Amino acid sequence: MSYTVITENDVSQWSDKTGSEYHFPKRYAKYLAPGTTVVYYKGKLKDKSFRDKRLSDEPHYFGFATIEQEPFIDEESQKGDLFVTIENFTPFKEAVPNKYPGTDEYIEIIPENRRNNYWRDGVRPINKETFDRIATLAGLSGPKSQKRLGDEYAFTSSIAEGGKKRIFSTRYERDPRLRKQAIEIHGDSCIACGFNFGEVYGDHGVGFIHVHHVVPISMYDKKQIVNPATDLIPLCPNCHAMVHRDPNSTLSIEELQRILKRFGNK
Repeated sequence: MSYTVITENDVSQWSDKTGSEYHFPKRYAKYLAPGTTVVYYKGKLKDKSFRDKRLSDEPHYFGFATIEQEPFIDEESQKGDLFVTIENFTPFKEAVPNKYPGTDEYIEIIPENRRNNYWRDGVRPINKETFDRIATLAGLSGPKSQKRLGDEYAFTSSIAEGGKKRIFSTRYERDPRLRKQAIEIHGDSCIACGFNFGEVYGDHGVGFIHVHHVVPISMYDKKQIVNPATDLIPLCPNCHAMVHRDPNSTLSIEELQRILKRFGNK
């Protein structure tokens, strides 16, 4: 397993979406391959208008995540810039400073020949020992796995009553660009019940929503053209769970809305 620090600036030319998508120059691609665990990092606060969106004014680490899919090309870039989908984002409750508390010793190991320009790199590979130091200060062991309904993730093992059982499952390809387009078209409120995470949880919830395939992707025999306007719709996790509750029959949105109306929830 490899570990990488990714920098997210308050003001930037890059189209990052915290915990969802990371935009970067192609020279960093080798550090952001599938199987990488990433640590989110912010530099020193420069614009006070962003203060309430940060855990600290000082340089700090603020979350873990994983990369499970290959980066994809930014079609609007003439330099070959890339996007990568961020999975299993686990925010820290408190900022982890980039130096050990009360000292001038950096948590990251800085090579002697990089003393003057190390922090210029927005993406920085780190070893497991450095990752473990950050994890200890954050009070976490790493990113938490989050299986999303409607998605098939391959889990390496499951534990039941003290024993271990290895499970293999199929993982279906998804293009993050379709999710982005679907939200741009339909918005980020649940089509079925109207719930909006941003309205309830503020900045922490803005933009969070599941995107449901009207025809389950598991039914595709091969790659198919997907129209985000007609084939994808935003659903909150609760409604998404109800749509897929019966593995043999996926509810239509109209059926789900009738259920909601019948029980006075819409």
